[in-house]
Amino acid sequence: MEFQSLQSETQLEKIAEASGSTIIFKHNTTCPISKSVKQKLEQDEDKLPVNTPVFILDLLSHRDISDAVAEKFDIPHQSPQLLVIKDGKCIYDEALYNISAEEAAQALEAREH
Repeated sequence: MEFQSLQSETQLEKIAEASGSTIIFKHNTTCPISKSVKQKLEQDEDKLPVNTPVFILDLLSHRDISDAVAEKFDIPHQSPQLLVIKDGKCIYDEALYNISAEEAAQALEAREH
């Protein structure tokens, strides 16, 4: 899985304004749960739609961006957390061990029909 680094509010604005789907993974680089969930996502990357951008947000380096994500998409901050953004709205939000590439893909498919 090729994660793109989410490091600025400008990037966040582009994600919010884009048509189509984007995934954001909020990751605490020192948390064993977050590390485990990230590895599981990487193993299950084939379950996600091809060409769906996946951003990773390093919470320790960019807590301000995490706060902006929570505000922009009206969701509580959690860590680790996976968000699926479709046409500027958060359509899937899951945290901790409940994060699933398969469920994220199902959320995207449900919204496409």
